[in-house]
Amino acid sequence: MQARETKLKGCFVIEPQVFEDERGYFFESYNHQEFCKAIGQAVHFVQDNRSFSKKGVLRGLHFQKGEHAQAKLVTVLSGRIQDVVVDLRKDSPTFAQHFCIELDAANKKQLFVPKGFAHGFLTLSESAEVFYKCDNYYKRQAEGCIIYRDIELGIKWKIDTKDLLLSDKDQKAPTLKNYLETRQCYQNYSKE
Repeated sequence: MQARETKLKGCFVIEPQVFEDERGYFFESYNHQEFCKAIGQAVHFVQDNRSFSKKGVLRGLHFQKGEHAQAKLVTVLSGRIQDVVVDLRKDSPTFAQHFCIELDAANKKQLFVPKGFAHGFLTLSESAEVFYKCDNYYKRQAEGCIIYRDIELGIKWKIDTKDLLLSDKDQKAPTLKNYLETRQCYQNYSKE
């Protein structure tokens, strides 16, 4: 396994070692000891989530607040997505900056998203199944959401926004600026 830190501190692209031959392939998709060593911190995942989405479905930008904040390890089981994270840690030098990567079943890359980040993805293939591990349990009252088309974030989505499929919640989410005006963000994600 190789872990490469992105421009956002604590956010890593994980590339497994894949063994292929005429029969197919094998790889270790998760090894707790090796994973924690590669990213330089202990993370204990407690919940696994899966989603299936059609082409053009955009889910995000979501996060959990306060003591319910979640770190995630995102993997694509089938299809291809544009995965996007936004640093919401107010004390971070990369606050309000984002990182995008294409994840797909073929490249087998994973993205580790630390606590204090918003996360979203756009399905680029006809469909995609996404699997992600979380280090904290989901709590509805701790949900947060930032609008995907926030001009100040400047995310360049790979499908025209008129062709996107979104939930009502995601369509009505506030901009980051509006969110910050009404709530304290991640100055310290454990104390919101």
